[in-house]
Amino acid sequence: QVQLVETGGGLVQAGDSLRLSCAASGRTFSNYAMGWFRQAPGKEREFVAAITWGVGNIFYADSMKGRFTISRDKAKNTGYLQMNSLEPEDTAVYYCAASPYSGPYYATRSFHSWGQGTQVTVSS
Repeated sequence: QVQLVETGGGLVQAGDSLRLSCAASGRTFSNYAMGWFRQAPGKEREFVAAITWGVGNIFYADSMKGRFTISRDKAKNTGYLQMNSLEPEDTAVYYCAASPYSGPYYATRSFHSWGQGTQVTVSS
């Protein structure tokens, strides 16, 4: 089993940037993909981005392209989500997750390990 811990959330103003981190431990992560999802109050969990750990293939939700950047540091077993030009609509709990499958990474069903989530609040 893989354990995931997210950090880096907080309260920021519109236009600010944040970088979320997700530290993975447990099983060897090389054959996994790491995904980022978010969930706003009263809404379903939404795909943000994913990266395959070994090769580094990257996938984004169309609405996230341009402002959000996913990356990983294999030596640290840590993934990152850089979020720029934040908007109040980005307010949500952000989760990282691990998938042992080849996709589809936009679907929560592809991920079997989840972090506890980190709150991101963007004020206008």
